[in-house]
Amino acid sequence: MNSPQFTAEPSPSPSPSDADPYPVSYDVIIAGCGPTGAMLAAELRLHDVRVLVLEKETEPAPFVRIVGLHIRSLELMAMRGLLDRVLEHGRRRPAAGFFAGISKPAPEGLDSAHAYLLGIPHPVIVRLIEEHAVQLGAQVRRGCAVAGFEQDDEGVTVDLADGERLRARYLVGCDGGRSAVRKLLGVGFPGEPSRTETLMGEMEVGVPQEEVAAKVAEAGETNKRFWLRPFGGGAYSVVVPAAGVGDRAEPPTLQDFKQQLRAIAGTDFGVHSPRWLSRFGDATRLAELYRVGRVLLAGDAAHIHPPTGGQGLNLGVQDAFNLGWKLAAQIRGWAPETLLDTYQTERRPVAENVLDNTRAQMELHSTEPGPQALRRLLTELMDIDEVNRRLIEKIAAIDIRYDFGDGPDLLGRRLRDIDVEQGHLYGLLHRGRGLLLDRTARLTVGGWSDRVDHLADPTAVLDVPCVLLRPDGHVAWIGDDQQDLDDHLSRWFGEPAG
Repeated sequence: MNSPQFTAEPSPSPSPSDADPYPVSYDVIIAGCGPTGAMLAAELRLHDVRVLVLEKETEPAPFVRIVGLHIRSLELMAMRGLLDRVLEHGRRRPAAGFFAGISKPAPEGLDSAHAYLLGIPHPVIVRLIEEHAVQLGAQVRRGCAVAGFEQDDEGVTVDLADGERLRARYLVGCDGGRSAVRKLLGVGFPGEPSRTETLMGEMEVGVPQEEVAAKVAEAGETNKRFWLRPFGGGAYSVVVPAAGVGDRAEPPTLQDFKQQLRAIAGTDFGVHSPRWLSRFGDATRLAELYRVGRVLLAGDAAHIHPPTGGQGLNLGVQDAFNLGWKLAAQIRGWAPETLLDTYQTERRPVAENVLDNTRAQMELHSTEPGPQALRRLLTELMDIDEVNRRLIEKIAAIDIRYDFGDGPDLLGRRLRDIDVEQGHLYGLLHRGRGLLLDRTARLTVGGWSDRVDHLADPTAVLDVPCVLLRPDGHVAWIGDDQQDLDDHLSRWFGEPAG
């Protein structure tokens, strides 16, 4: 990413006082500049929040692995005007075969204008999101690790490993599964330790693609944690069980991959020229709390799980979208009293569901007779369109419905990118504000116009008269009554201005 040490000038800080030797210089300090931390920084900057992102690594990871952006994450990129930029660097694939690697076609008519998977190099998506945050005015400092912090009623004093002290109103740990922020905060991280180790890497092969495909199909009948998949440039993604190979504390070698490939497929496929090699386990853990006072957790700092289904990066980016506007509202002074607490009440159950589906998928990867019998049964059931659709929607995160109380099924769900008079709905959400989509042309957002936009569009393709969207695209209200709308505007966007 080659970011400079400081990538934007800080906003003016409050004047120091004798009582506070470390005056607040930032509204939010974010630990970790992965996709979650960078996206959170961008979301906060949409609301003019002073943000500093601290990244302990001085340079991006030296290896390039391909990650997948699922449907909901692609929708969020479209909401912020990032999708075209992201698509330039990715490769579209059908929205199919996610659940436990069971090969079934994509369901027809998925409820999204972006119903596909986008394969994209991990460093590229991180760079694009970071550039977006920096363009909006976020600061990024590299080679800065959080060593400690203290919080009080007014803010958080953060100690860096080099002895520097910083002061912010809030601290958010987006610093990965081994999160220093979570550990220093003393938040429990219960779950299951890793039981199964898997090798993963990208490398070239020395045999024809037809031979690779035939061998993989044969060996894959009994071992579901094994594959070689081409992804362009002559390289293959290679996944193979790590049973009995090397020390888990040490990085794997190409020889380890060859040994395991020969054991499973009877050949090492002549693999050579590795781009990167890694090892992962199936540890599954969930933070007991997402917020303690002025310190919050997001992304892998709050939840870890096996990579099956490719949900980890997506889950973290979606955390950032949920948290960003709420934390900004708290800082800007218009947040309803309980708004920030809804971050945990909404996102932690989503993570619980992801952890459960990855647990299930890992069981279905087992070579034991029982799990294999269950896999055969599920494979048969997935020939039923509704079963296949349900599992794809679960992995793609378009089945989420937050509990906003009684109401139509659409309440609490995200709204797809429908056509409106001004083009596409998501194009109206680039500024990270709420939106009233009014088919009656009779309603108004009144004193909330500094936080909520209003589009009167009788032609909008909706089955309901009007919807109020939160900045993350979820439907917060449905109806046509002004007083009822005002009540819900107050619920989500605080008291009206002046």
